[in-house]
Amino acid sequence: MNYTNTLKIATNALRRNKFRAFLTMLGIIIGVASVIAMLAIGQGSKKSIQDEMSGMGTNMIFAMPGSEQRGGVQMGNSDAQSMKLSDVAAVEKECTAISAVSSQVSSRGQVVYGNKNWPSSIYGVNEKYLDIRKYALSSGRIFSDQEVQTYAKVCLIGQTIIDNLFEKGEDPIGKSIRFNDIPIKVIGILEEKGENGMGQDQDDIILSPYTTVQKRILSITHIQGIFASAVSEDENDLAIEQLTETLRRTHKIKDGETDDFRIRSQSELVQTFTSISDMMTTLLGAIAGISLLVGGIGIMNIMYVSVTERTKEIGLRLSVGGRGTDIMMQFLVESIMLSISGGVIGILLGILASYIVSSVMNWPVVIMTSAVVFSFIVCSAIGIFFGWYPARKAASLNPIDALRYE
Repeated sequence: MNYTNTLKIATNALRRNKFRAFLTMLGIIIGVASVIAMLAIGQGSKKSIQDEMSGMGTNMIFAMPGSEQRGGVQMGNSDAQSMKLSDVAAVEKECTAISAVSSQVSSRGQVVYGNKNWPSSIYGVNEKYLDIRKYALSSGRIFSDQEVQTYAKVCLIGQTIIDNLFEKGEDPIGKSIRFNDIPIKVIGILEEKGENGMGQDQDDIILSPYTTVQKRILSITHIQGIFASAVSEDENDLAIEQLTETLRRTHKIKDGETDDFRIRSQSELVQTFTSISDMMTTLLGAIAGISLLVGGIGIMNIMYVSVTERTKEIGLRLSVGGRGTDIMMQFLVESIMLSISGGVIGILLGILASYIVSSVMNWPVVIMTSAVVFSFIVCSAIGIFFGWYPARKAASLNPIDALRYE
């Protein structure tokens, strides 16, 4: 069998019907481009979420009050008052796998400066909260331990607060803002972090000493949560285990009883979002892959047409000594050439489409080498699979019947 001659014959056959060959490849082109673009967008979203969540601290752990019972009545999470400052002290003392701990209380309200106001949230924390949540100061200072102990009316603010309350270029440091009619002095400005993976503005924030929010704004003695940071990401599980044991002891929860608190970790959230993102990427790829199936059916259809149109040619070649395997290989090579040519164009188009989406819509994309290689392999497989049956039909024609065909 002369493979070079077979390739020339297949190429000439496709050149005689350029437009039909292009239309046949179009299904493969669209299918491959769709798969690569969808996977690139899905992987880009996954990486973006992972980066944003990691920017919030991958070794962060937070404990929140769970539902509790009072007088036999099951209370909601918002009514729970199970966490105290003594819990924070116990965690700091006993949990060796935890490097930093901060209590947290928060309130939602109206922030006012001059004749401007903005709805926002104030969080009562200690000075370790910035390290736990990976916040940094762009200017000013953080509140001191003395200011925490004296319920000082001081705060740190994010860029969104500045944009909505202060004039452009105005320095907020040293100015007093009002939160629900309580004056608070701005002593620091937080660096911009932008939105997180859930669309929440991380710069729309006010941080004050937890005692200030606890006593002056909420008038409560309990806390609403505990934020902690594990010594390292590898120590997350141990830190959660130690935190659980400590809180169960301080809350006097007996063996077999349900915890009155809930513990979550940032790494757990990252894994959850990654799992969801992987599922969505797979779904998008599968939907786009349907186009490849349609393109393969188009190749099979056009090869059937080609066999029918060239029945006399096939009969003539068989009658002068051509073998069935040669005929079969000729049509199979045509099918594979259609599929691979469409696949190469589709790969280039998919990469181009991904970059266009990234630049126009500012959407993160990640072109995966594995997706490109997989698409090329699938294209070759489609050419063989969908071209084999028409090629086999051509090879099995009876020379006499083929020559008589009209």
